[in-house]
Amino acid sequence: MTGEPSAAPGFTRLPDLASRLLGGSVVFATDELFADKENLIKPGAPEFAPHAFGNKGKVYDGWETRRRRDDGHDHAIIRLGAPGVVRGVVVDTAFFRGNYPPQVSVEAARAEGYPSPGELAAMGWHTLVPVCDAAGDCANYYPVNDERCWTHLRLSIYPDGGVARFRAHGEVVPNPEFLAGTIDLAAAENGGVVAGCSDAFYASAANLLLPGPAAGMAQGWENARRRGPGNDWVEVRLAGPGRLRYAEIDTSWFIGNAPGWARLTAADTPAARGGAAGAGPPEAAWWEAVPRTRLQPDTRHRFPLPGRVASHVRLDVYPDGGVARLRVLGELTPAALARLGRRWAGARPRRRAAGREPGQR
Repeated sequence: MTGEPSAAPGFTRLPDLASRLLGGSVVFATDELFADKENLIKPGAPEFAPHAFGNKGKVYDGWETRRRRDDGHDHAIIRLGAPGVVRGVVVDTAFFRGNYPPQVSVEAARAEGYPSPGELAAMGWHTLVPVCDAAGDCANYYPVNDERCWTHLRLSIYPDGGVARFRAHGEVVPNPEFLAGTIDLAAAENGGVVAGCSDAFYASAANLLLPGPAAGMAQGWENARRRGPGNDWVEVRLAGPGRLRYAEIDTSWFIGNAPGWARLTAADTPAARGGAAGAGPPEAAWWEAVPRTRLQPDTRHRFPLPGRVASHVRLDVYPDGGVARLRVLGELTPAALARLGRRWAGARPRRRAAGREPGQR
């Protein structure tokens, strides 16, 4: 497998579990002399300033280590923003042409609590991507075939060099201990995911489900200006079927480009009750949770909901416009909570001894 430039594979449409927007962090790196490790998980594409030089040389928007003069290699440990099953990783070497690592590997661990870098180093690590070739100045895509749930990833580069961005796309597997009571059923960190969207020209609809308030329009969902009939919409598969208590439609930061009106509908499907993603609910299954209502720019709007069970919600905006966040508060049904508990337990890796070399299983 090589990192030759190619079209982005399907796994990149899944949430980036490593993203700082979801709460990820880079907790350790063997070296970061030339460029900071934290750049690995920055949102957005890397940038290049041709004339930017510092005391240590060219300034890069990425992670860059010094040239090694021994037989070792460098690595960085990333704590995922939410535990989950990794379906594929992206090692983006944008703008690193003569200083990119020719090979990379990715390992994973599942830790309880919040271990220190030293404690993580002593854990058993499992190979997700064995040592593979990488190309410079491009996105290198590596699919992962592993159904286990992880909390930390270790990116190794051989022997040294620079990486602009690291993405770990996959499915959140929420800890059921934090799912009891009223929660945000739509939140990405709880397992909510965008199942469909009419348009996301300016900013991804997946931003709607991120934790915390948006820091600007780029961190919300924004579609193109609609010039014809119809309206824009986004459909969300909730963490699991639950009783809906209230919703929040937040247009913060969107002042001249907020929707004029919005409508929220919901549906419950047998496929969702069984744990399968499946197709979206049929048209007849949708019921109105919030009728078409006028919205104000740059405002958090809250709406009480009727307490009916739903597995999906659909937000329609009229005719178009940007929304910063969508929250759907409610309680998971007992059956949904039990199913998520089984998945959490079933995705746990078996214990193994520490000290495995990268590429070993």
